[in-house]
Amino acid sequence: MQRTDWEHLSTSVRTAIEARTGPVHTARTATAGKNSAIAALLDTGASRIFVKGLRTEDPRAVAQRREAAVSPYVSPLSPQLLWHTEVDGWNLLGFRAAAGRHADYSPESADLPKVVDVMRRLALLWCPDLPQLKRAEKRWADYIDPADLPLLHGDTLLHTDYAPDNILIDGPNTWLIDWAWPTFGAAFIDPCCLIVRLIFAGHTPAQAESCVAPTASWHNTPAHTINIFAAGLTKMWTEIADAEPNPWKHQMATAARSWLSHRQAVT
Repeated sequence: MQRTDWEHLSTSVRTAIEARTGPVHTARTATAGKNSAIAALLDTGASRIFVKGLRTEDPRAVAQRREAAVSPYVSPLSPQLLWHTEVDGWNLLGFRAAAGRHADYSPESADLPKVVDVMRRLALLWCPDLPQLKRAEKRWADYIDPADLPLLHGDTLLHTDYAPDNILIDGPNTWLIDWAWPTFGAAFIDPCCLIVRLIFAGHTPAQAESCVAPTASWHNTPAHTINIFAAGLTKMWTEIADAEPNPWKHQMATAARSWLSHRQAVT
């Protein structure tokens, strides 16, 4: 998505933001991420704020509203949401900026246990049944046989989008960011979503499964259930890739197919 830099925002938008942050001394547009038209790190002297935004008519603005709704309940693992507003056609979120770098998903990376640990800690958090959040059995209803959809039901809060850009590593701290797709469902779903990302990053399917093996949900879920969801993820990523000729989406579909083939061969 084309980014709009701070200096190119309208005066009314910059004024509305500075009413919440104080005067902005410097602003740097972030390069990571794909889904925000505004993604800026603002330095006010007293604090550093990360602002993300989408035009209010953009269908993806609903994802920012989901992120705002879930933010109070994931604050132990995510940067604090300070404010959410709409002004001059923009839907804007302002976060306390978190230090750190994006996670390295390459095989043998020292970041991998940290990523799995933050996933494990997320599964322990409580969140109310917010109306903005999806249910897994509805979210994946187009990709899984109706008779199997109850296997996805659960009350665990899931992140579901484990792209390395959505993980910040800061020494001992690991932050989950970009809550565009929070979902209630069975706990095994997040490890499965991460596995496809790890294969995309160069892991074999067996290596990727080994990475998530420390999670309780992986051990407690029957292989048949995981196979069903692996097939659903493959259908989903194939549909996404077919809808848009984007190289990374086709590579994700290939990664999902690779994992499904592995599951079918070993179980």
